[in-house]
Amino acid sequence: MSNETPIQHGEVTATYFWDDGSGINGDTGAPASGEPMQKGLFSSPSWPLGTEGYIVYEGRKAEFFIGDRGPGAPSQGCDVLLDIDGKTFAEITGETWNDSNYTVSGGNGHLEVEYYITEWGDGHGTEGAPHPFQQPGDKCEDAVSPIPEEVASGGDSEEEPEEKPEEKPEESAGKDEEDGAEEPAPTKAEGDSGDAEEGKSEEGASGGGDGGDDGGVSAETAANDLSGFQLMGADGVVGGAGLLALVLIPAVLIAMLFAGTRRLNGAHAGARGGGGSLIARSTGRHSLGSRLGSVVDGLRRK
Repeated sequence: MSNETPIQHGEVTATYFWDDGSGINGDTGAPASGEPMQKGLFSSPSWPLGTEGYIVYEGRKAEFFIGDRGPGAPSQGCDVLLDIDGKTFAEITGETWNDSNYTVSGGNGHLEVEYYITEWGDGHGTEGAPHPFQQPGDKCEDAVSPIPEEVASGGDSEEEPEEKPEEKPEESAGKDEEDGAEEPAPTKAEGDSGDAEEGKSEEGASGGGDGGDDGGVSAETAANDLSGFQLMGADGVVGGAGLLALVLIPAVLIAMLFAGTRRLNGAHAGARGGGGSLIARSTGRHSLGSRLGSVVDGLRRK
């Protein structure tokens, strides 16, 4: 009921009652609507029986339906225009209801309340501004006021929209880590061939450590070329670059062997600008040229 958009709003003075035919504390008999006396059954001097709505008092809200006619004399002069059942009256004022004498603790018998009508009833009575009991020509226009905008849009005046909780920094960081984990890391196979060629290029550029003219190939380079990581792919199968290395490395090692045999104590054979060759004679006794010359001289002597 209370979630429906109100069709009429205003402020009135209200009192309380409890009419169940017991005769206690001025009880005048059962409600005029034929409904049994109960919590939420209100009485109006003019609104149609069956009218539904809710009241608000100091932030407390209570739903109601009009089930009886009253108050009588107190409504004259647009004074008291609503009767609230005693149990609801005690609840919204924070007091207690006494079932023995039909009274509310605290001694307060009148309240100024806001009312919101959400649906007019189809019983006997008059819609619109209330009027005193049996005085339809005396409309209490001051008891009607514009519906507040926040209520007219469909929400309750005392309820505030829930705020979205702020995301904690650690939760945000956790989400970022989860998002980053979804991206697959590059496989080793993707970078194997490029890394191998780059490594070979860097080794060739660095040259030999002796500063000679041996073509820039060292034993360390040859050892690196034999590395299983260079020859083998990520799947353990020899790749094209590996096969090429297996063919070239023996030739490189043989060249290094011959290059080592022609290192001299002084000048060496085949030096640039000297016009020499690999087997040319030189003054070094350990040169390849001197050794071949000795063999030839021995054969001639025989």
